[in-house]
Order: sequence, then C-alpha cells, then structure tokens
Amino acid sequence: MKLKIPGTGSPDPTVDDGDPAEIQGRGPWQLAWARLRHDRVAVISGITIVGIVLVAIFAPVVAHLTGHSPFTQYRTTGLSPEGIPVGPGRNFLLGTDSLGRDILVRVCYGTRISLLAGVVASSLAVAVGVVVGLTAGFFGGAVDTVLARTMDAVLSLPYLVLAIALISVVGPSLLVSIAVIAFFSFSSVGRIVRGQVLSIKEKEFIEAARSLGAGNLRIMFVDILPNVLAPVIVYLTLLVPASIVFEATLSFLGLGVVPPTPSWGGMLSESTAWYQVAWWYVLVPGLGLLVTTLAFNLLGDSVRDAFDPRYNRLFVSES
Repeated sequence: MKLKIPGTGSPDPTVDDGDPAEIQGRGPWQLAWARLRHDRVAVISGITIVGIVLVAIFAPVVAHLTGHSPFTQYRTTGLSPEGIPVGPGRNFLLGTDSLGRDILVRVCYGTRISLLAGVVASSLAVAVGVVVGLTAGFFGGAVDTVLARTMDAVLSLPYLVLAIALISVVGPSLLVSIAVIAFFSFSSVGRIVRGQVLSIKEKEFIEAARSLGAGNLRIMFVDILPNVLAPVIVYLTLLVPASIVFEATLSFLGLGVVPPTPSWGGMLSESTAWYQVAWWYVLVPGLGLLVTTLAFNLLGDSVRDAFDPRYNRLFVSES
C-alpha cells in the first residue's frame, strides 16, 4: 500500500509504507521537492509563471512582430472616427487604448513592470526581514526589544495611507514604489524569522558550534539560517503577488510608474472611463493581473504544503 498525494491520484514518492528504505537519507528539502513535482496545482502554477516571465522577456519581440511601439499613438488606425478605441482585430490583436496604442504590446511591457516590482520588492523585504529577525532572535535582550518593537510599529502603520503620502512628497517612480513596498513588508518576515531563531538557538547543535569556537556570524548564517529558510521561501512566494497588487494599486492611483511607461495598474486606471464602449481595454490588463497573482498564490500554497511536516496525505490502497 502506497500513499497518494491528495488531488493528484499519483503515489507520493517520498513515502512507501511497504519499503522504508526508499525514504532513507532524504532530507526535508528533497521531500518537499518530490511533493511539488507530483502536485498538479504546483506544476500548472509553475508553468503559468514561466509563461508570464517569457512574456516579459520577449516583449520587444512581440512589439517587433506586430510592428507597434508601446508608446506610439496610432490615431488613424487605432481609433474610430468618433475617437473610440478600436477593438481586437487584424491590425491590433487585443485592441487599442484611448490614445490608439496597441494594448497587446503595452500589456507585455507592463508585465515587466509588475514582475520587477513584485520580485525585487519582495526579495528586498525578505532579505531585510531575515537579517533583522536573525539579529533580534539571536542576540535577544535590548537588541531584541528594540528590533521587535520596531517591527511591531511598522506592522501597526496604515501602510497604504502612508505609502500614498510618502510617494506624493517624494514623487512617483518605480524605484520609490519598490522601496515603499519593501519597507512595509519586511517586518512580517522578520517576526517569522525571529520566532524560529528563538526556538532554535538553544538547541544542542548550536551549543556544539559554540564549544568548537564558532563566531556569532557563522552560527547565525551557517547553522541557524538554513533551518529557517523553509518558512521564508513560503512567505516569499506569497509576498510576490501581494507586492504586484500593491504596485498596481499605486499605479492605478497615479503614484506608481510615470506615464507613458505601461503598467497594469495605470492601464486599468485609464480604462475606467471607457469600459462601457471598449471592454477589451479593462479586460486584458485585468486578466493579466488576475492570472499572475493567482498563479503565485497557488504556487505559494503548494510550497507551504510541501514543507509542512503535518502534510495531510490520503492513504489509498494500490491495486
């Protein structure tokens, strides 16, 4: 009798109650990877994300094939005599916007902005949060008190209101948006890491490392950090879609990337006055945002389940 992975109907290669030798020598990372490879949701989400990344990378190729620039206004062919955007057709596969620009090309270039903001801001937030959480949990005392209260203060702030106020003062740009997203996101991962470090730093292998003369930095980043990476990776995969939505929100409010640089949030903002006569104007960037955030969220859920030691397996007899 083998264990089946829920929702897949496939045997879990990490568990075979008839032959324990199959799982000997496998660590949690190997087990998690094996579960992910046999998780249909994770595979489909991963393929979707790869496709989105390819769209972002090959946006110039799309522009070359269509012969349209993301900034050029085709007022003769891209707008009707009444000045209404042209719908999907031979010349413009996904239609045009209110200025006669090709939506297909602009959505592809907007994918670059969303992925860049989401991945860079999330990675920066996780990096800062890991360092702060490691430092607070490892040293404890006054250091822990100051850093923990700082993270609590950041979590208590109305981040959207403060982000809007800050960007209004500094000025909108992609760099400022990334910095704002990272600042308001690091504290959550910092608290996660701090809690993990507090439970690990008193373990026997840490005491053994101390007795062998290992310094604080080596213990923090060589002995402790690998043991807290699993929840950090899970949080990263779930933070990316949140950062993408945050950037789209700022762009929708006119506080993200500066026009005419294409972004999904900016395109949605521009389409609000045209959705009744140009449905494609709001549908295309909206679908791009929906599919991207959904794919990352589903992948994050799958990664969480793969790393969870209480992973629920369905026991099914194999005929």
